[in-house]
Amino acid sequence: MKEPIIQQCLEILKRDDIRYELKAFCGPIIDLVFRIINPYIYIVIFLVFLIFTMILAILILLIFILRNKNIFTKNL
Repeated sequence: MKEPIIQQCLEILKRDDIRYELKAFCGPIIDLVFRIINPYIYIVIFLVFLIFTMILAILILLIFILRNKNIFTKNL
């Protein structure tokens, strides 16, 4: 019984006029969701960039310390 209903729904969705109406109905809802999520996307991008910068700084510090390791061992 479920298969004919699903098949009928798929046939209805294949029609161009139904697809156009569905896009016209869902378009404003999707735009609203993107407007709400937009600030959070910028915050996440900023945090990813900040974390990348911090990891890069730590890597540079580690490389610098390992190159100058013999300076610390001579003083001991």
